[in-house]
Amino acid sequence: MTWQIMKKIAKTGIATEKPPAAVEVEALTIHDEILKILGRALTIREIDAGSCNGCELEINALSNLYYNLEGLGIKFVASPRHADLLLITGPISRNMSTALAMTYEATPTPKVVVAVGDCAINGGIFGESYATIGGASKVLSVDLEIPGCPPEPIVILQGILSAVRYRLGSRSS
Repeated sequence: MTWQIMKKIAKTGIATEKPPAAVEVEALTIHDEILKILGRALTIREIDAGSCNGCELEINALSNLYYNLEGLGIKFVASPRHADLLLITGPISRNMSTALAMTYEATPTPKVVVAVGDCAINGGIFGESYATIGGASKVLSVDLEIPGCPPEPIVILQGILSAVRYRLGSRSS
């Protein structure tokens, strides 16, 4: 959806806020940059490894009209075999550590791993216990950490783009 349509919707009262200036400026170049780096859309496999769903709500917000993730050339996929980037949320529960490792192995290289939220970084308020082992870095190599409880959608988007630029952009240059 274009910004002109969103402005029209905002005038009619359906949407009360306009997109953040950072999103509007970035939106002009994000799609082109992703195509330059990957040659196609960026595909993300989101993995909830035991979270409270706070981070998932913020990640879901990226798909609404306000942020329009798919319009930027980024989409979520159901299989790690189709993913370029793994987006991990929540403290890693003991039962999910094996599934997380298997998902990582199933993702084709080059792959990017992003830990979203304090829980995915270091276990957050859950820490390490009989039920959780802590952050995602205890199971696999994490390329970028996005702190927050939960981080705002714009911060998640900026983190995803930073990870892609750093990890995948270096191979295209």
